[in-house]
Amino acid sequence: MESDPTVSTEIVSDGIDDDDYQSSSVDDGTLPADRYLDRELSWLAFNQRVLELAEDPDLPLLERANFLAIFASNLDEFFMVRVAGLKRRIATGIAVPTNVGRAPLDVLADISAKAHELQDRHANAFRLLVKPALDDAGIHVESWSDLNDADRQRIDEIFSQQIFPVLMPLAVDPAHPFPYISGLSLNLAVRVRHPQTGKVQFARIKVPSVLPRFVQLPDDGSGLTRYIPLEDLVSNHLEDLFPGMEVLDHHEFRVTRNEDVEIEEDESENLIQALEKELLRRRFGPPIRLEITDDMDPVTLELLVRELGITEQEVYRLPAPLDLRGLFELQKLDRPQLKYPKHLPKTAIDLTPGEPNAKPDLFRAIARGDVLVHHPYESFATSVQAFLEQAAADPDVLAIKQTLYRTSGDSPIVEALIAAAQSGKQVLALVEIKARFDEQNNIEWARKLEKAGVHVVYGLVGLKTHCKLVQVVRQEGRRLRHYSHIGTGNYNPKTSRIYEDLGLFTADDTVGADLSRLFNELSGYAIEKKFQRLLVAPRYLRKGLLKRIDKEAQNARDGKPARIRLKVNSMVDEAIIDGLYRASQAGVPIDIWVRGICAIRPGVPGLSETIQVRSVLGRYLEHSRIFSFAGGGEHTAFIGSADMMHRNLDRRVEALVQLTEPAHLREIDALFDEAMSDAVSAWRLSTDGTWERRHRTDAGEALVDLQDSVMTRISRRKRNAR
Repeated sequence: MESDPTVSTEIVSDGIDDDDYQSSSVDDGTLPADRYLDRELSWLAFNQRVLELAEDPDLPLLERANFLAIFASNLDEFFMVRVAGLKRRIATGIAVPTNVGRAPLDVLADISAKAHELQDRHANAFRLLVKPALDDAGIHVESWSDLNDADRQRIDEIFSQQIFPVLMPLAVDPAHPFPYISGLSLNLAVRVRHPQTGKVQFARIKVPSVLPRFVQLPDDGSGLTRYIPLEDLVSNHLEDLFPGMEVLDHHEFRVTRNEDVEIEEDESENLIQALEKELLRRRFGPPIRLEITDDMDPVTLELLVRELGITEQEVYRLPAPLDLRGLFELQKLDRPQLKYPKHLPKTAIDLTPGEPNAKPDLFRAIARGDVLVHHPYESFATSVQAFLEQAAADPDVLAIKQTLYRTSGDSPIVEALIAAAQSGKQVLALVEIKARFDEQNNIEWARKLEKAGVHVVYGLVGLKTHCKLVQVVRQEGRRLRHYSHIGTGNYNPKTSRIYEDLGLFTADDTVGADLSRLFNELSGYAIEKKFQRLLVAPRYLRKGLLKRIDKEAQNARDGKPARIRLKVNSMVDEAIIDGLYRASQAGVPIDIWVRGICAIRPGVPGLSETIQVRSVLGRYLEHSRIFSFAGGGEHTAFIGSADMMHRNLDRRVEALVQLTEPAHLREIDALFDEAMSDAVSAWRLSTDGTWERRHRTDAGEALVDLQDSVMTRISRRKRNAR
């Protein structure tokens, strides 16, 4: 994983959503009441797995620093959305299922206790593990006390020329009320005394986010790369900011606010205008967490708690520096030996020309048969991006239809759609402007597309459009042919380099007809009731999966081949979990490969003895969703955009496509075989909800890294016989 300011916060947490509490289960009394793990604690357990990567001395050092930054970013979003949503629901009296029969306030207390534990562990991982290793590697994060006189003189010049003009100290007194503290901003709380009156006053300085979080120190001839935290530099120049005053004390603090967006959709209201108004309100959400340095005095803390309306439970006392998201900046260092080895994605074999030096023709390649691509092991640029660019330039292409959930700031995908529209093609873009934390970005893209002549729609009222779909309509002789792409990940060239995803290209008429009907439903007023190779939410996806789960249970009872294998980012939906429990009771072997939240309890006698759960984290973000069923000997598998969460199954438009090529089904089986193998490094979920990392044998030898193994296997892949 790598940091990029233009990459959305979905980088790890995949769009945390607080609105995921309405139970989908139908309890007939045959299953135990305590059969679900708590989803919030399960999410914190996921972030603990991220932290364990930062603590692992076998990983490249700058990647460990990056995982510390990812942990911090994840936890921020967790508080901004999930904790904020819980508090909002409790305050407004909305029911909050806890899965474990406890009161909502007890759930918040458990979350707070675990979050305090993890934040302390996170701070210690930097201070005691990663920072000393960085020092040994010649990368020093200094404090002011580490600097000599020559350093301080040079820093004084940097401060006066590059930092002082940007700072804005704000006094608090009868003429200056306590200032608004923006969410996630780093601040200095300063107490100063007037030398003549002796009056002590409080001031706040916001550490500018427009400046580097860690300021690089001038070269001192030592050959070391040296930094100082920006707030440390500022705090040691307070006399310049408060001339004539006596600076008594200063401390760092940081506030997290409720930044969940609630949009009351009304068919009579312009959705973009409603969303823009809500985005303005987001900035002023109530505080839900206060992080302070562990040396803050009681007087300053009492002032902050009183003015911010924070409870004692919401105060997190930590060693400096706060906000370790700043460690993302270390990824810019040119120290390849301290990073994962570079990997150059290869072009999918089935998309390469058959003749040397021939020009790629993706339409011809797809016409020969379905093509399954696996990113980032196989190139997004020479598959999805090239597909759209070829479609935009091809005079025989009449129309392009595409969904856009998240894309990058300089997206060649959007540029291809614009070029297609400008060349006279019919182009439809369904832009989901409610994609969390990408709302403003998507609004801007939507307006740019509209100006270029693209037909832009925003989906269905009350639903987010999360499916990943492209359809190209091409004139070939006397017939129109549909070329389709259905993926598990966003059409984002930047995240495609760090997100593991699958995508299917097909010229199958059945898929073409399915997508035509689905796009008509999304852009018009159609109510589609029948799809052939697709499972579509919200009406059919849960039902379709439950039907297949129940069928596997019956196959097991009948002595036929039965097996269920699921790969998802989150497993929360009660109806799906209950279906899996019943299948397990029937004897179906069930493999679940999950990245984040998992509310299912594996290995419970009489309930889930045949269920095993694995989690794989590493250099790439495991993001694909796969649903595989033995089918009594007729293997079926689907890929798509949906996780097993209420939001995906009830409040989003999602699509899974069935894989039909035997080679693709074998590939899916091989992927699961390896991921669930005891020879592969992974976390294993226990019945009580704890995750055990197993990355070495009993003899201390390293287990197989799944992502490295897949990378090697794909790099050696030969052209499929068709």
